[in-house]
Amino acid sequence: MKKTLILGYGLACYALFFAAFLYLIGFLANAVVPRSVDRGPEAPLATAVAIDVGLVLLFAVQHSIMARASFKRLWTRVVPHAIERSTFVLITSAILLFTFQAWRPIPIPVWSVTSPVGSAILWGVFAAGWGVVLLTTFLVDHFALFGLKQVVSFAQNCTLPEPPLRISLFYRFIRHPLYLGFLTVFWTTPDMTVGRLLYAGLMTAYVLVGIPLEERGLVRAHGRAYEQYRAEIPMLLPRPGKAFRGVADGPGHPS
Repeated sequence: MKKTLILGYGLACYALFFAAFLYLIGFLANAVVPRSVDRGPEAPLATAVAIDVGLVLLFAVQHSIMARASFKRLWTRVVPHAIERSTFVLITSAILLFTFQAWRPIPIPVWSVTSPVGSAILWGVFAAGWGVVLLTTFLVDHFALFGLKQVVSFAQNCTLPEPPLRISLFYRFIRHPLYLGFLTVFWTTPDMTVGRLLYAGLMTAYVLVGIPLEERGLVRAHGRAYEQYRAEIPMLLPRPGKAFRGVADGPGHPS
């Protein structure tokens, strides 16, 4: 019974993540979904800024704290280890869905690309950014990243081994392709408003602050293999002709 409940819980958390992921695409594209970064109930400028900043800070604080190894050690004294990742995914997804409903648009224009060709190019880059995000999750191990692998292994009485350090595809050229994909979709739009600019700027600040903190944990977990990788490969922007050719396997995978 416990295995069935844990498996069902993991599947439900993954389903909620999938819904939040799809909504985030529509939220940033201002398409399909009822409320988006530029469409929804408005508020006075100061109120809208305060609400929107608070929503991004809520996401950033939760995501940063719950992703740390020290928190996970304490957290798994309360929740079973098998659902630690699923619970992280559940809370993150819930915060995203809350953000979509509570967000207050600030539709003051910053720039607008009226050329059909220019607009089409920007939407193409936007779509490519999402492609990078999705593909990178599979390079990392999509189903472990979102907790499914852990609950399935628990149901099958299996112990998950530590994954090897596989430097493949995007990771051969930059250390954080997942973040680059997200930064691309945050900033790429033919119609930038103050609200969208606020969201993009805050999320960019979160990424730039979070990367050094994340890499401290990666160095502690993966040792010299990750230090060598970090020394050779740039963080977010590839260098022409530069690809990682060092250690192929180690005690983990960059995330």
